[in-house]
Amino acid sequence: MTYGRPHAPDRTSPGTDARRALAALCVTVTTSQGVLFYAFPVLASAIAADNCWPLPVTIVLFSGSQVVAGVCGPLTARWLRLRGPRLVMTVAALLGVLAVAGIALAPNLWVFGVAWQVAGVAVAGLSYPPAFAALTRWYGPHRVRALTVLTLVGGLAGTVFAPLTAALEAQVGWRGAYLVLALVLALVAVPLHALALTPRWTPGGTDDPARDRALVRGVVRSGAFWALTTALALGTLTVYAVVVGIVPLMEGRGFGTTEAAWALGVVGVGQVLGRLAYGPLARISGTVHRIAVVLLACAGATVLLALLSGPLVLVMTAAALVGAARGLLTLLQATAVADRWGEEHYTTLNGIMHTPLLLAMALAPGACAFLAGPLGGYPAVFLLLGGVSVFGALVALASGPSHGRAVARTSARHLPRQGG
Repeated sequence: MTYGRPHAPDRTSPGTDARRALAALCVTVTTSQGVLFYAFPVLASAIAADNCWPLPVTIVLFSGSQVVAGVCGPLTARWLRLRGPRLVMTVAALLGVLAVAGIALAPNLWVFGVAWQVAGVAVAGLSYPPAFAALTRWYGPHRVRALTVLTLVGGLAGTVFAPLTAALEAQVGWRGAYLVLALVLALVAVPLHALALTPRWTPGGTDDPARDRALVRGVVRSGAFWALTTALALGTLTVYAVVVGIVPLMEGRGFGTTEAAWALGVVGVGQVLGRLAYGPLARISGTVHRIAVVLLACAGATVLLALLSGPLVLVMTAAALVGAARGLLTLLQATAVADRWGEEHYTTLNGIMHTPLLLAMALAPGACAFLAGPLGGYPAVFLLLGGVSVFGALVALASGPSHGRAVARTSARHLPRQGG
């Protein structure tokens, strides 16, 4: 349903401009995630060893960039709604190039940390949420298909960039690897964002700004919104901690860095398989039950990784299952707002919802590293993460099936209508 008198959404999709933009975002989101996220778990140990920096401190600085991304999320969403994804994502790509180059050339820990926080600002404009908002606007009722395509390709970021980063580090060291990755980001993301994100963009909303604000407040103040946000955040914490922790988990069990990097890549393959299953799952389940099922799958796969010490083929299979659960979770993050509260205020609501999710991503690496000591190793950490994901499933089920729409309808009913 629509509230007030909405402007007609931009429905150029699935025209040529929208298809070109989707193709560009598939490439740029994959590249950005590979450079700004997946490269770090592979390089973290080499960075710490080469500079005699404590590994947990190095990981915390990386985590800080994800905190910055989360804090910048609502502001990025507002800028995106007003100015469109072309400007926002092009500027973010330029900033990302400078930040990665700064990481590579950092002479000390302080500069390294500052460069990562600048990278966090770039992540706010390069990660999935801005791309989700753009495709939801451009594709409208066809959004699930477009989002599935985006996340299917994006799921290969780890598969491509984890082994690539390991190979670069072996040849030119971690600094050289990050310089090459900065160049890749510059040659791929900047021009594609500037030249391909051209479908028409309007700010959206109704013709009554006060009404728009009240509708958004009604949803954000609802228990359902925060229950679903909490559930997705707990699932996000689990899967991102597993992605970062899988390398030291495997190294602790006697596997080499190459095998660990390939396991990280297998997580990416699993994400692709999980996203292929999302469409059929969405057709037979509601939003709440879908979230609960996916979080229980995250828990099961994480516990399996905790318990398996070999052989390598079984560990790789468990990594693929974690990836499949993560792939499903990413599409849930993309569609939960539109499925539950409609498309009209998607950019604003999704920006608010994704702030805790990005903060969970930020906490994941540091939490994984710091808990490993007190808990006696990464297997125990993974068992704990499985429990976190189960709790998230219970929170989702407690949110109820339709309370969020009721809140939005109630807010709309009590607003004065302009013009009689």
